[in-house]
Amino acid sequence: MTQSAIVSLFESKNLRVTPQRVAVYDYLIHHPIHPTADTIYEAVLKKYPSFSKTTVYNSLSALVAAELVRSINIEAKEQRFDATAADHGHFRCSECGEIFDFHIDDTLGASLAPDGYAPSTTDVYINGLCPDCKK
Repeated sequence: MTQSAIVSLFESKNLRVTPQRVAVYDYLIHHPIHPTADTIYEAVLKKYPSFSKTTVYNSLSALVAAELVRSINIEAKEQRFDATAADHGHFRCSECGEIFDFHIDDTLGASLAPDGYAPSTTDVYINGLCPDCKK
């Protein structure tokens, strides 16, 4: 995704366009590794040495609020971020720690929710061994 496409996307979500938000979102879409805020900070700091950790956290907060980024809490001790905002599942390898996306059926949330409830998002987290670590 180009910088101009990111700007258009932000505008379509009525999200104020700032260099910090663009840099954070650009990193997330080009590095789908489910990074932590600290990982993102270290990466964008190389190109933008004036960015602070607070700037990155505030940018992430705005992107999550605009539903362009999802916050992933697969482990209690750390929060990770994903630029794929559509419902999907996450598999965390208990050996290498990598997190992998997988498709879930759009009706999964509705099928699992108690009668009378209307889920708005579905978060599925699975832990186990990835194919490489399983060998």
